[in-house]
Amino acid sequence: MLTTRRRVAAAVAVALTGALLATSCGGSDSGSSDGKTLKLWHYEGPDSAMGVAWKEAIKEFEAQHPGVKVKFEEKGFEQIQKTAPMVLNSNDAPDLMEYNKGNATAGLLSKQGLLTDLTAEVAKHGWDKKISGGVRTISQYDTDGVMGSGKWYGVPDYAEYTMVFYNKDLFKKYGIAQPTTLSELTSAMDKFVAKGITPLADAGAEYMAQQYLYQLALSKADRSWVDTYELYKGKADFHDAAWTYAATTFADWVKKGYIGKKSSGLKAEDAGVSFIQGKSPILFSGSWWYGRFKTENKFDWGTFLWPDSNLTLGSGGNIWVVPKGAKNKDLAYDFIDITLSKKIQNLLGNKGGVPVAADPAAITDPQAKTLIGDFNTLSGKDGLAFYPDWPVAGFYDVLVSETQKLITGSENPDAYLSALQKAYDQGVPKT
Repeated sequence: MLTTRRRVAAAVAVALTGALLATSCGGSDSGSSDGKTLKLWHYEGPDSAMGVAWKEAIKEFEAQHPGVKVKFEEKGFEQIQKTAPMVLNSNDAPDLMEYNKGNATAGLLSKQGLLTDLTAEVAKHGWDKKISGGVRTISQYDTDGVMGSGKWYGVPDYAEYTMVFYNKDLFKKYGIAQPTTLSELTSAMDKFVAKGITPLADAGAEYMAQQYLYQLALSKADRSWVDTYELYKGKADFHDAAWTYAATTFADWVKKGYIGKKSSGLKAEDAGVSFIQGKSPILFSGSWWYGRFKTENKFDWGTFLWPDSNLTLGSGGNIWVVPKGAKNKDLAYDFIDITLSKKIQNLLGNKGGVPVAADPAAITDPQAKTLIGDFNTLSGKDGLAFYPDWPVAGFYDVLVSETQKLITGSENPDAYLSALQKAYDQGVPKT
């Protein structure tokens, strides 16, 4: 997602800061370093758990590096997604950047030689001891840019997963209980539609709509299906039972009024604001929204995992990458290390993030405990299934445009799946 996620609070504003001190460790490809500036890019909202934690990390970094300044720039998720290859090939590359994990993004840049191999730094700082399992998968890429093995090109300091956010006050107002099965969820949506309310907040112009559809597919899939699709362990068939169920169900949900046709042109921010304003009773999206909802929601709300599914979208969070041409690499490594410290990890957890190296006893916020507990449940049963746009370069844009057609009704499910199959097959690495 985002990610392609991922990721973020969806496509929101960005903070970018930089400050670094250092003898540059980049070798001849690192350019000249003044050792006094860290140019840092990230796209997390200031109220998100990551935004809050990284702001504190900047303070900690500057305290540990007297005389070093953080250079602040503003970027956006979509902006970085579309321009990273060009920027990283120029003299304007930052020293440290948050970037989308997955084959089509970080994997592609690593294959193109635009990212620094972090393997030695990982061992030196012990980051591999803090990052494990499904979170580690998105850190390593082989020579073909396929995640899961090879050299370390990225370091996540948080994890993420998707869940159902729901407005408890609206559910209570209309006498609807929290759904525990998919049947109960659809029944709840029928009741909202009967009251003239579109139940699902959605955004067809960005990642959210395709993630609804992928979750429907995951509810009929297993780990081998995910490995076939994401890691090329077999041939992906977009007309199989899982994909067919997802596309036909999604189209049916539009017809039933669960998803508004006007959502085809909306962005993730629009969907999030609709939920925050109490207009949409349900939003299915990622933990990156949690901190913001905690700050801005003026109603009683809760979360639950997608019912009747062993799998959901999720992984390690978006990753810190060090561009090959970064001028202050040692400073970048120092900043990554600070974000993985107990102080910053505990803060991230209490602000609604999913830390990878926090002290469980230090997480005191009740909602944060639930968030992290559900993640541990998913992780414990190998339930993180990555994101739909990861497998091949350019697939994100294909998923956006094709899913928009499903929402508007200009394309039927069969044609939709055929279009995805064609784009996927063209992008899969040839062996």
